[in-house]
Amino acid sequence: MNVAKPLPIINNSRPSREEAEAAVRVLLRWAGDNPTREGLLDTPSRVVRSYEEFFAGYFIDPVQLLKRTFEEVEGYDEIVLLRDIRLESYCEHHMVPIIGKVHVAYLPHRRVVGISKLARVVEAYGKRLQIQEKLTAQIANTINEVLEPKGVAVVIEAEHQCMSTRGVHKSGVSMVTSRMLGAFRDNETTRRELLAMISPGR
Repeated sequence: MNVAKPLPIINNSRPSREEAEAAVRVLLRWAGDNPTREGLLDTPSRVVRSYEEFFAGYFIDPVQLLKRTFEEVEGYDEIVLLRDIRLESYCEHHMVPIIGKVHVAYLPHRRVVGISKLARVVEAYGKRLQIQEKLTAQIANTINEVLEPKGVAVVIEAEHQCMSTRGVHKSGVSMVTSRMLGAFRDNETTRRELLAMISPGR
């Protein structure tokens, strides 16, 4: 199983900040407005700064985030679940937000990782242009390859603004994707236990 390679755009062909700001001015004109009017004068620089935050995941190596692990776990080998991680990603087809939550679980095999690192892996892949199916697989595959646990599970529930603010204009609709590996795929009891932990009382 191959983990997706990080940092795909860092090379000599990356446009300069000035080129990026000029592109925003073109889009403002395309939208029908005047980029030289007072309210839009600083918009190009603000948009470029926003993009640095929105797409910071291209500059993070998710594999390195998981390299530091801990082996003193007193034999703990039950489910580790980080639930309701906020997801802010962007549709690669329309470049509008995907907002939701991610549940990440794994069954340790001799070692565990700091829980903040799981959230950072979600952020590293989320802050890129994405489709939800690929995002789900990337998070699960990376954790599985680096930690080598007995099982990994990733469940994402998200609303896509490419569907709610354009096109069919259907708001309040969530898309749910999951990737189950190892024991979560092969053992129905373990999978049921996980799903009960994710959605208690349902």
